[in-house]
Amino acid sequence: MYPLYITGEFDGLLLGDRGYPCQPRLLTPYPDPEPGPQQNFNRAHCRTRARVEMTIGLLKACFQCLRHLRVTPDRACDIIVACVALHNIATIRGEQHPALQIDDADDDPIHLPAIQDGRTVRDTICNNHFRI
Repeated sequence: MYPLYITGEFDGLLLGDRGYPCQPRLLTPYPDPEPGPQQNFNRAHCRTRARVEMTIGLLKACFQCLRHLRVTPDRACDIIVACVALHNIATIRGEQHPALQIDDADDDPIHLPAIQDGRTVRDTICNNHFRI
């Protein structure tokens, strides 16, 4: 079974660290960024990955069942979705700790042409969104 981003069923972008190859739907930071847009891209990439990892950590802290899931991937997705829904309900009811507030500075989607090379996708995003 291939991940959804490989089969084309996933509509979005994944962020990976330098240990992964840069692919059209799995973006990694520039290995040796040039000053300007590439450094700006890497900073945003790093901050975004840190926020995602922090959010996953917070969910694991609130829902201990997420720490050691030993179920099928489909069942794991159901459990994660349920935990996120419960977290959102708690947030709406004002039961969330203030440190958990996440501000979405920019919700504009990034639309990319059907590019097959990850580095070209990364360069397109970098040039369109991270110019000084």
